[in-house]
Amino acid sequence: MSRLAQTAGLTDIQREILATVRDFVDKEIIPVATELEHRDEYPQRIVDGLKELGLFGLMIPEEYGGLGESLLTYALCVEEIARGWMSVSGIINTHFIVAYMLKQHGTQEQKETFLPRMAAGEVRGAFSMSEPGLGSDVSAITSKGVKDGDEYVLNGQKMWLTNGGTSTLVAVLCRSDEGHPEGTAPHKSMTTFLVEKEPGFGEVRPGLTIPGKIDKMGYKGVDTTELIMDGLRIPANRVLGGTTGRGFYQMMDGVEVGRVNVAARGCGVAQRAFELGVAYAQQRHTFGKAIAQHQAIQFKLAEMATKVEAAHAMMVNAARKKDSGERNDLEAGMAKYLASEYCKEVVEDAFRIHGGYGFSKEYEIERLYREAPMLLIGEGTAEIQKMIIGRRLLEEYRFQG
Repeated sequence: MSRLAQTAGLTDIQREILATVRDFVDKEIIPVATELEHRDEYPQRIVDGLKELGLFGLMIPEEYGGLGESLLTYALCVEEIARGWMSVSGIINTHFIVAYMLKQHGTQEQKETFLPRMAAGEVRGAFSMSEPGLGSDVSAITSKGVKDGDEYVLNGQKMWLTNGGTSTLVAVLCRSDEGHPEGTAPHKSMTTFLVEKEPGFGEVRPGLTIPGKIDKMGYKGVDTTELIMDGLRIPANRVLGGTTGRGFYQMMDGVEVGRVNVAARGCGVAQRAFELGVAYAQQRHTFGKAIAQHQAIQFKLAEMATKVEAAHAMMVNAARKKDSGERNDLEAGMAKYLASEYCKEVVEDAFRIHGGYGFSKEYEIERLYREAPMLLIGEGTAEIQKMIIGRRLLEEYRFQG
Protein backbone atom coordinates (compact mmCIF):
# COMPACT_ATOMS: atom_id res chain seq x y z
CA MET A 1 0.00 0.00 0.00
CA SER A 2 1.33 3.43 -0.95
CA ARG A 3 2.33 5.80 1.82
CA LEU A 4 0.71 8.65 -0.10
CA ALA A 5 -3.01 9.48 -0.14
CA GLN A 6 -4.02 7.59 2.97
CA THR A 7 -7.43 8.36 4.49
CA ALA A 8 -7.94 8.51 8.26
CA GLY A 9 -11.09 7.40 10.02
CA LEU A 10 -12.23 4.66 7.65
CA THR A 11 -14.32 1.75 8.92
CA ASP A 12 -13.20 -1.86 8.59
CA ILE A 13 -15.77 -2.34 5.81
CA GLN A 14 -14.45 0.66 3.87
CA ARG A 15 -10.86 -0.58 4.18
CA GLU A 16 -11.92 -4.05 3.03
CA ILE A 17 -13.74 -2.64 0.00
CA LEU A 18 -10.76 -0.48 -0.96
CA ALA A 19 -8.31 -3.36 -0.56
CA THR A 20 -10.48 -5.51 -2.83
CA VAL A 21 -10.71 -2.78 -5.47
CA ARG A 22 -6.99 -2.06 -5.34
CA ASP A 23 -6.20 -5.75 -5.78
CA PHE A 24 -8.58 -5.87 -8.76
CA VAL A 25 -6.93 -2.79 -10.29
CA ASP A 26 -3.42 -4.21 -9.90
CA LYS A 27 -4.33 -7.61 -11.35
CA GLU A 28 -7.08 -6.92 -13.88
CA ILE A 29 -6.74 -3.32 -15.07
CA ILE A 30 -3.13 -2.08 -15.04
CA PRO A 31 -1.72 -5.04 -17.04
CA VAL A 32 -4.15 -4.52 -19.95
CA ALA A 33 -5.09 -0.83 -19.78
CA THR A 34 -2.53 0.58 -22.20
CA GLU A 35 -3.14 -2.09 -24.83
CA LEU A 36 -6.92 -1.63 -24.68
CA GLU A 37 -6.54 2.16 -24.70
CA HIS A 38 -4.37 2.13 -27.79
CA ARG A 39 -7.01 0.02 -29.55
CA ASP A 40 -9.81 2.24 -28.21
CA GLU A 41 -11.48 -0.99 -27.11
CA TYR A 42 -14.34 -1.10 -24.62
CA PRO A 43 -13.11 -2.97 -21.50
CA GLN A 44 -15.97 -5.45 -21.29
CA ARG A 45 -14.09 -7.98 -19.19
CA ILE A 46 -13.11 -5.30 -16.67
CA VAL A 47 -16.68 -3.99 -16.52
CA ASP A 48 -17.95 -7.52 -15.93
CA GLY A 49 -15.48 -7.84 -13.06
CA LEU A 50 -16.68 -4.59 -11.48
CA LYS A 51 -20.23 -5.87 -11.81
CA GLU A 52 -19.29 -9.07 -9.96
CA LEU A 53 -17.70 -6.99 -7.19
CA GLY A 54 -21.00 -5.13 -6.78
CA LEU A 55 -19.51 -1.73 -7.60
CA PHE A 56 -22.43 -0.69 -9.81
CA GLY A 57 -24.55 -0.72 -6.67
CA LEU A 58 -21.99 0.81 -4.32
CA MET A 59 -23.99 3.93 -3.37
CA ILE A 60 -27.47 2.57 -4.06
CA PRO A 61 -29.39 1.94 -0.79
CA GLU A 62 -29.59 -1.63 0.51
CA GLU A 63 -33.39 -1.61 0.19
CA TYR A 64 -32.89 -1.47 -3.59
CA GLY A 65 -30.21 -4.16 -3.67
CA GLY A 66 -27.14 -1.94 -3.39
CA LEU A 67 -24.37 -1.73 -0.81
CA GLY A 68 -25.59 1.58 0.64
CA GLU A 69 -22.10 3.02 0.92
CA SER A 70 -21.14 6.68 1.23
CA LEU A 71 -19.90 9.12 -1.39
CA LEU A 72 -16.52 8.96 0.35
CA THR A 73 -16.29 5.19 -0.18
CA TYR A 74 -17.31 5.64 -3.81
CA ALA A 75 -14.77 8.44 -4.37
CA LEU A 76 -11.95 6.38 -2.86
CA CYS A 77 -12.90 3.45 -5.11
CA VAL A 78 -12.88 5.78 -8.13
CA GLU A 79 -9.44 7.02 -7.10
CA GLU A 80 -8.16 3.44 -7.12
CA ILE A 81 -9.82 2.60 -10.46
CA ALA A 82 -8.52 5.78 -12.14
CA ARG A 83 -5.06 4.87 -10.91
CA GLY A 84 -5.42 1.82 -13.14
CA TRP A 85 -7.22 3.38 -16.11
CA MET A 86 -9.22 6.59 -15.98
CA SER A 87 -11.66 5.48 -18.68
CA VAL A 88 -13.01 2.71 -16.44
CA SER A 89 -13.83 5.23 -13.71
CA GLY A 90 -15.78 7.22 -16.31
CA ILE A 91 -17.92 4.18 -17.08
CA ILE A 92 -19.17 3.98 -13.50
CA ASN A 93 -19.30 7.74 -12.85
CA THR A 94 -22.20 8.57 -15.14
CA HIS A 95 -24.01 5.45 -13.91
CA PHE A 96 -23.75 6.71 -10.34
CA ILE A 97 -24.76 10.26 -11.11
CA VAL A 98 -28.03 8.93 -12.55
CA ALA A 99 -28.50 6.52 -9.62
CA TYR A 100 -27.85 9.36 -7.18
CA MET A 101 -30.34 11.64 -8.94
CA LEU A 102 -32.97 8.88 -8.85
CA LYS A 103 -32.31 8.23 -5.16
CA GLN A 104 -32.51 11.93 -4.25
CA HIS A 105 -35.19 13.18 -6.62
CA GLY A 106 -37.05 10.25 -8.20
CA THR A 107 -40.62 9.24 -7.47
CA GLN A 108 -41.11 6.02 -5.50
CA GLU A 109 -42.18 4.26 -8.69
CA GLN A 110 -39.05 5.45 -10.51
CA LYS A 111 -36.81 4.28 -7.67
CA GLU A 112 -38.44 0.86 -7.54
CA THR A 113 -38.31 0.50 -11.32
CA PHE A 114 -34.68 1.44 -11.91
CA LEU A 115 -32.52 1.29 -8.77
CA PRO A 116 -32.58 -2.50 -8.18
CA ARG A 117 -31.60 -3.15 -11.80
CA MET A 118 -28.96 -0.43 -11.67
CA ALA A 119 -27.49 -1.96 -8.50
CA ALA A 120 -27.21 -5.30 -10.31
CA GLY A 121 -25.60 -3.65 -13.35
CA GLU A 122 -28.49 -4.73 -15.57
CA VAL A 123 -29.48 -1.11 -16.28
CA ARG A 124 -26.54 1.16 -17.04
CA GLY A 125 -26.91 4.89 -16.60
CA ALA A 126 -25.71 7.94 -18.51
CA PHE A 127 -26.65 11.61 -18.22
CA SER A 128 -26.89 14.23 -20.92
CA MET A 129 -26.70 17.95 -20.29
CA SER A 130 -24.26 19.48 -22.80
CA GLU A 131 -25.09 20.46 -26.40
CA PRO A 132 -22.95 21.33 -29.46
CA GLY A 133 -23.29 25.10 -28.99
CA LEU A 134 -23.61 25.11 -25.24
CA GLY A 135 -20.22 24.85 -23.52
CA SER A 136 -20.51 25.88 -19.89
CA ASP A 137 -23.69 27.95 -20.38
CA VAL A 138 -26.35 25.48 -19.27
CA SER A 139 -29.03 28.17 -19.46
CA ALA A 140 -28.59 28.17 -23.26
CA ILE A 141 -30.01 24.66 -23.69
CA THR A 142 -32.21 24.45 -26.80
CA SER A 143 -33.36 20.80 -26.63
CA LYS A 144 -37.02 20.85 -25.79
CA GLY A 145 -39.72 18.61 -24.34
CA VAL A 146 -43.33 19.49 -25.26
CA LYS A 147 -46.32 17.85 -23.56
CA ASP A 148 -48.67 15.92 -25.82
CA GLY A 149 -51.42 14.19 -23.86
CA ASP A 150 -49.84 11.65 -21.51
CA GLU A 151 -46.48 11.96 -23.23
CA TYR A 152 -43.70 14.43 -23.89
CA VAL A 153 -42.17 14.86 -27.33
CA LEU A 154 -38.44 15.55 -27.19
CA ASN A 155 -36.39 17.22 -29.92
CA GLY A 156 -32.78 18.39 -29.94
CA GLN A 157 -29.14 17.39 -30.12
CA LYS A 158 -26.98 16.63 -27.09
CA MET A 159 -23.19 16.31 -26.95
CA TRP A 160 -20.39 14.63 -24.96
CA LEU A 161 -22.53 11.77 -23.68
CA THR A 162 -20.29 9.33 -21.77
CA ASN A 163 -21.60 5.76 -22.04
CA GLY A 164 -23.81 6.93 -24.89
CA GLY A 165 -23.70 3.60 -26.69
CA THR A 166 -23.49 1.17 -23.77
CA SER A 167 -26.07 2.78 -21.48
CA THR A 168 -29.72 1.73 -21.30
CA LEU A 169 -31.03 4.66 -19.23
CA VAL A 170 -30.16 8.30 -19.96
CA ALA A 171 -31.12 11.29 -17.82
CA VAL A 172 -31.60 14.08 -20.40
CA LEU A 173 -31.96 17.76 -19.52
CA CYS A 174 -34.34 19.72 -21.80
CA ARG A 175 -36.32 22.93 -21.77
CA SER A 176 -40.00 22.42 -20.90
CA ASP A 177 -41.93 25.68 -21.11
CA GLU A 178 -45.26 23.99 -20.31
CA GLY A 179 -46.51 25.42 -17.02
CA HIS A 180 -43.79 28.07 -17.03
CA PRO A 181 -44.88 31.45 -18.43
CA GLU A 182 -42.80 33.41 -20.88
CA GLY A 183 -40.07 35.31 -19.10
CA THR A 184 -39.46 32.55 -16.54
CA ALA A 185 -35.75 32.28 -15.69
CA PRO A 186 -34.17 29.60 -17.94
CA HIS A 187 -33.04 27.44 -15.02
CA LYS A 188 -36.64 27.27 -13.75
CA SER A 189 -38.00 25.91 -17.02
CA MET A 190 -35.81 22.85 -17.41
CA THR A 191 -36.82 19.24 -16.85
CA THR A 192 -34.89 15.99 -16.54
CA PHE A 193 -36.37 13.16 -18.59
CA LEU A 194 -35.53 9.50 -17.97
CA VAL A 195 -35.02 7.98 -21.39
CA GLU A 196 -34.84 4.19 -21.72
CA LYS A 197 -33.09 2.80 -24.78
CA GLU A 198 -31.34 -0.21 -26.24
CA PRO A 199 -27.52 -0.33 -26.11
CA GLY A 200 -25.65 0.24 -29.34
CA PHE A 201 -25.41 2.86 -32.09
CA GLY A 202 -27.77 4.14 -34.76
CA GLU A 203 -31.50 4.41 -34.02
CA VAL A 204 -31.77 2.81 -30.58
CA ARG A 205 -35.48 3.53 -30.24
CA PRO A 206 -37.97 5.43 -32.41
CA GLY A 207 -36.96 9.09 -32.46
CA LEU A 208 -33.60 8.53 -30.73
CA THR A 209 -30.26 8.13 -32.52
CA ILE A 210 -26.84 7.57 -31.01
CA PRO A 211 -24.22 8.22 -33.72
CA GLY A 212 -20.85 6.45 -33.56
CA LYS A 213 -18.18 7.21 -30.98
CA ILE A 214 -16.43 10.57 -30.98
CA ASP A 215 -12.72 10.08 -31.71
CA LYS A 216 -10.77 11.62 -28.83
CA MET A 217 -7.15 12.43 -27.98
CA GLY A 218 -7.40 10.37 -24.79
CA TYR A 219 -10.05 8.93 -22.48
CA LYS A 220 -10.44 6.09 -24.95
CA GLY A 221 -12.23 2.78 -24.48
CA VAL A 222 -15.28 4.42 -22.92
CA ASP A 223 -17.81 5.48 -25.57
CA THR A 224 -18.43 9.23 -25.85
CA THR A 225 -21.21 10.16 -28.25
CA GLU A 226 -23.84 12.61 -29.40
CA LEU A 227 -27.54 12.01 -28.74
CA ILE A 228 -30.11 13.13 -31.31
CA MET A 229 -33.81 13.35 -30.46
CA ASP A 230 -36.28 13.77 -33.32
CA GLY A 231 -39.87 13.35 -32.18
CA LEU A 232 -38.83 11.10 -29.28
CA ARG A 233 -41.90 10.23 -27.20
CA ILE A 234 -41.50 9.77 -23.46
CA PRO A 235 -44.31 8.84 -21.02
CA ALA A 236 -45.13 11.59 -18.51
CA ASN A 237 -44.17 9.24 -15.66
CA ARG A 238 -40.56 9.44 -16.87
CA VAL A 239 -40.17 13.05 -15.79
CA LEU A 240 -37.65 12.77 -12.96
CA GLY A 241 -39.51 13.46 -9.72
CA GLY A 242 -42.83 13.72 -11.54
CA THR A 243 -42.77 17.54 -11.79
CA THR A 244 -41.38 19.72 -14.58
CA GLY A 245 -39.15 22.75 -14.00
CA ARG A 246 -36.81 21.07 -11.49
CA GLY A 247 -34.30 19.63 -13.92
CA PHE A 248 -31.59 22.24 -13.49
CA TYR A 249 -31.44 21.76 -9.72
CA GLN A 250 -31.52 17.97 -10.06
CA MET A 251 -28.67 18.04 -12.55
CA MET A 252 -26.57 20.41 -10.47
CA ASP A 253 -27.03 18.16 -7.45
CA GLY A 254 -25.79 15.26 -9.57
CA VAL A 255 -22.91 17.31 -10.94
CA GLU A 256 -21.67 17.99 -7.39
CA VAL A 257 -21.29 14.23 -7.02
CA GLY A 258 -19.64 14.21 -10.44
CA ARG A 259 -17.15 16.90 -9.43
CA VAL A 260 -16.07 14.86 -6.43
CA ASN A 261 -15.66 11.96 -8.85
CA VAL A 262 -13.52 14.01 -11.24
CA ALA A 263 -11.38 15.14 -8.30
CA ALA A 264 -10.98 11.48 -7.31
CA ARG A 265 -10.01 10.60 -10.88
CA GLY A 266 -7.39 13.35 -10.84
CA CYS A 267 -6.01 11.97 -7.58
CA GLY A 268 -5.83 8.44 -9.01
CA VAL A 269 -4.12 9.45 -12.25
CA ALA A 270 -1.66 11.65 -10.33
CA GLN A 271 -0.85 8.78 -7.97
CA ARG A 272 -0.11 6.48 -10.90
CA ALA A 273 2.04 9.13 -12.57
CA PHE A 274 4.02 9.56 -9.35
CA GLU A 275 4.47 5.78 -9.03
CA LEU A 276 5.77 5.59 -12.59
CA GLY A 277 8.04 8.59 -12.14
CA VAL A 278 9.59 7.52 -8.84
CA ALA A 279 10.16 3.99 -10.13
CA TYR A 280 11.77 5.13 -13.39
CA ALA A 281 13.96 7.64 -11.56
CA GLN A 282 15.51 4.79 -9.57
CA GLN A 283 16.09 2.62 -12.66
CA ARG A 284 17.49 5.19 -15.07
CA HIS A 285 21.19 6.07 -14.62
CA THR A 286 23.06 9.15 -15.81
CA PHE A 287 26.53 10.43 -14.90
CA GLY A 288 27.24 7.29 -12.91
CA LYS A 289 24.17 7.18 -10.66
CA ALA A 290 20.40 6.78 -10.68
CA ILE A 291 18.70 10.02 -11.70
CA ALA A 292 16.74 9.81 -8.43
CA GLN A 293 20.02 10.71 -6.72
CA HIS A 294 20.21 14.01 -8.58
CA GLN A 295 18.84 16.89 -6.53
CA ALA A 296 16.81 18.27 -9.45
CA ILE A 297 14.86 15.02 -9.70
CA GLN A 298 14.42 14.75 -5.93
CA PHE A 299 12.93 18.24 -5.88
CA LYS A 300 10.55 17.24 -8.67
CA LEU A 301 9.48 14.07 -6.81
CA ALA A 302 8.93 16.11 -3.64
CA GLU A 303 6.67 18.55 -5.46
CA MET A 304 4.74 15.74 -7.15
CA ALA A 305 4.12 13.86 -3.89
CA THR A 306 3.00 17.02 -2.10
CA LYS A 307 0.47 17.73 -4.86
CA VAL A 308 -0.85 14.16 -4.67
CA GLU A 309 -1.36 14.53 -0.91
CA ALA A 310 -3.01 17.96 -1.13
CA ALA A 311 -5.44 16.94 -3.87
CA HIS A 312 -6.41 13.76 -2.02
CA ALA A 313 -7.10 15.68 1.20
CA MET A 314 -9.37 18.16 -0.57
CA MET A 315 -11.23 15.39 -2.41
CA VAL A 316 -11.87 13.53 0.85
CA ASN A 317 -13.09 16.73 2.51
CA ALA A 318 -15.55 17.42 -0.32
CA ALA A 319 -16.93 13.87 -0.20
CA ARG A 320 -17.37 13.94 3.57
CA LYS A 321 -19.12 17.30 3.37
CA LYS A 322 -21.66 15.91 0.88
CA ASP A 323 -22.13 12.78 3.01
CA SER A 324 -22.94 14.99 6.01
CA GLY A 325 -25.93 16.42 4.14
CA GLU A 326 -24.41 19.90 3.96
CA ARG A 327 -24.03 22.02 0.86
CA ASN A 328 -20.66 21.16 -0.71
CA ASP A 329 -20.48 23.16 -3.95
CA LEU A 330 -17.57 25.21 -2.57
CA GLU A 331 -15.61 22.16 -1.43
CA ALA A 332 -16.42 20.14 -4.57
CA GLY A 333 -15.41 23.06 -6.79
CA MET A 334 -12.13 23.53 -4.95
CA ALA A 335 -11.37 19.80 -4.99
CA LYS A 336 -12.16 19.42 -8.68
CA TYR A 337 -10.15 22.52 -9.60
CA LEU A 338 -7.08 21.64 -7.54
CA ALA A 339 -7.04 17.91 -8.31
CA SER A 340 -7.36 18.37 -12.06
CA GLU A 341 -4.69 21.08 -12.22
CA TYR A 342 -2.31 19.15 -9.97
CA CYS A 343 -2.95 15.97 -11.94
CA LYS A 344 -1.86 17.69 -15.15
CA GLU A 345 1.28 18.99 -13.44
CA VAL A 346 2.23 15.68 -11.79
CA VAL A 347 1.71 13.79 -15.04
CA GLU A 348 3.86 16.29 -16.93
CA ASP A 349 6.62 16.03 -14.33
CA ALA A 350 6.55 12.23 -14.57
CA PHE A 351 6.67 12.62 -18.35
CA ARG A 352 9.76 14.85 -18.03
CA ILE A 353 11.44 12.35 -15.70
CA HIS A 354 10.99 9.68 -18.38
CA GLY A 355 12.76 11.90 -20.90
CA GLY A 356 12.52 10.70 -24.50
CA TYR A 357 10.97 7.41 -23.42
CA GLY A 358 7.93 9.27 -22.11
CA PHE A 359 7.13 10.09 -25.75
CA SER A 360 7.05 6.40 -26.65
CA LYS A 361 3.79 4.48 -26.68
CA GLU A 362 5.63 1.60 -25.03
CA TYR A 363 5.57 3.52 -21.75
CA GLU A 364 2.44 3.97 -19.68
CA ILE A 365 3.12 7.63 -18.97
CA GLU A 366 2.34 8.43 -22.63
CA ARG A 367 -1.26 7.32 -22.07
CA LEU A 368 -1.59 9.32 -18.86
CA TYR A 369 -0.24 12.40 -20.62
CA ARG A 370 -3.16 12.23 -23.08
CA GLU A 371 -5.75 11.42 -20.42
CA ALA A 372 -5.05 14.18 -17.89
CA PRO A 373 -6.33 17.11 -20.04
CA MET A 374 -9.87 15.73 -20.03
CA LEU A 375 -10.06 16.38 -16.29
CA LEU A 376 -9.43 20.08 -16.90
CA ILE A 377 -12.78 20.41 -18.69
CA GLY A 378 -14.95 17.49 -17.48
CA GLU A 379 -17.79 18.43 -15.08
CA GLY A 380 -17.01 22.11 -15.53
CA THR A 381 -13.83 23.91 -16.60
CA ALA A 382 -11.36 25.46 -14.18
CA GLU A 383 -12.89 28.85 -14.96
CA ILE A 384 -16.37 27.61 -13.98
CA GLN A 385 -14.99 26.16 -10.75
CA LYS A 386 -13.36 29.49 -9.91
CA MET A 387 -16.65 31.30 -10.57
CA ILE A 388 -18.45 28.93 -8.19
CA ILE A 389 -15.72 29.24 -5.57
CA GLY A 390 -15.61 33.02 -5.82
CA ARG A 391 -19.36 33.46 -5.48
CA ARG A 392 -19.56 31.13 -2.50
CA LEU A 393 -16.66 32.89 -0.78
CA LEU A 394 -18.43 36.24 -1.17
CA GLU A 395 -21.53 34.70 0.41
CA GLU A 396 -19.50 33.36 3.34
CA TYR A 397 -17.39 36.50 3.80
CA ARG A 398 -19.96 39.17 3.05
CA PHE A 399 -18.63 42.58 4.08
CA GLN A 400 -20.65 44.15 6.87
CA GLY A 401 -20.19 47.87 6.30
